[in-house]
Amino acid sequence: MINYLIKGILRDKNRSLIPVIVITIGVMLTIFLSGFLKGAMGDIVDQNARFETGHVKIMSRAYAQNKDQLPNDLALLGVDTLMESLRRQHPDMEWVKRIRFGGLIDVPDQNGETKGQGPASGLAVELYSTQSHEAERLNIQNALVSGTVPDQPGKALIGHVFADKLNIKIGDPITFIGSTMNGSMTFENFTVSGTIRFGMSVMDKGAFIIDVADAQRMLDMQDGAGEILGYFANDVYNDDKAQQLTESFNRQYAATDDEFAPEMFRLKEQNNLAGYLDYADNMSLLFVIIFVFAMSVVLWNTGLLGGLRRYKEFGIRLALGEAKGHVYRTLIMEAIVIGIIGSVVGTIIGLAATWYMQTYGIDIGGMLSDASMMMPTVIKARLTPDLLYIGFIPGLFAMVFGNMLSGRAIYKRETANLFKELEV
Repeated sequence: MINYLIKGILRDKNRSLIPVIVITIGVMLTIFLSGFLKGAMGDIVDQNARFETGHVKIMSRAYAQNKDQLPNDLALLGVDTLMESLRRQHPDMEWVKRIRFGGLIDVPDQNGETKGQGPASGLAVELYSTQSHEAERLNIQNALVSGTVPDQPGKALIGHVFADKLNIKIGDPITFIGSTMNGSMTFENFTVSGTIRFGMSVMDKGAFIIDVADAQRMLDMQDGAGEILGYFANDVYNDDKAQQLTESFNRQYAATDDEFAPEMFRLKEQNNLAGYLDYADNMSLLFVIIFVFAMSVVLWNTGLLGGLRRYKEFGIRLALGEAKGHVYRTLIMEAIVIGIIGSVVGTIIGLAATWYMQTYGIDIGGMLSDASMMMPTVIKARLTPDLLYIGFIPGLFAMVFGNMLSGRAIYKRETANLFKELEV
């Protein structure tokens, strides 16, 4: 029976061509849009995790309430002891300390007079530590446009766009002007060792990156840090594990009302990322539902037209004694075969389009020139295992559902009128 159905589908193009094209397009769009959304949302979450939120983040309670203001006067103290405890309790995770700060970069000319100034968004990370993989995590080496990564105290990286704006060259001296943890003014000289471009407008326009030790000395934060970030193995975020870790850590300090007590937050609780993660999880299902409904309507109409064209064929089969139920079942089996063919073709095309977008992506840098949200300027898709089968859900269901609706006409045929119809 299957061979008979396949031969009929292949020989009668009018029966299968339009449904196969509709299913192929629907499946291809389902796979491509699902992969593209997962890639785009995944990149945003990954960028935030690497540069700002970590998989979990520890801050003082007072700092957490005002973290948008970068209140280093409310930062954590005794971070070395705290990090030793974290590494002992959770050796499968990597813990790093960071300091965020703002200030003014002053660029002197050859006479020592100011030739340019600009606001800087400072980030201090563990560049020199052998236990830290911060340079790799932040992709600093690949982000370098010119120069080298700082290898000794007193050197700094600045954003390439920032450097062009202030006409700064590699090896030029610059002066950071800001305030310390205690509220006093600080002036610190640095030498530019390299310029970087992360592909995020919010950072490239004013990035100023130094080692944590330099920042602690400059900001009077000995054994202090604004935040401690924790990362799971292979830098893969696990929300269930993060929630368990966060609840366990915060339970240790639940009895104290000290505003400087450490408090842990998981990635999903920061930067409004909970909505993004839930959105990304639900959109694939939404795409499937939309395309199942849309394709079912189209294929229902296609089935009705096909049923009208095959009206005499069904009549002959019924007149020869074939049961209505058997005719209906063969119509459904035919829909399954057509659905499989269209789903396979659509899946292949959809995976190819997703792979292309994963490799090259879409550059939206021009749209983010004034963006304050941390997101990549090149949006890419992401190939995931579920894309191999997700297209078969709308492909098969829509075709079968459409033929089930249109095939009801078979049961409305009156056997007594068949010969009269066939004589016409």
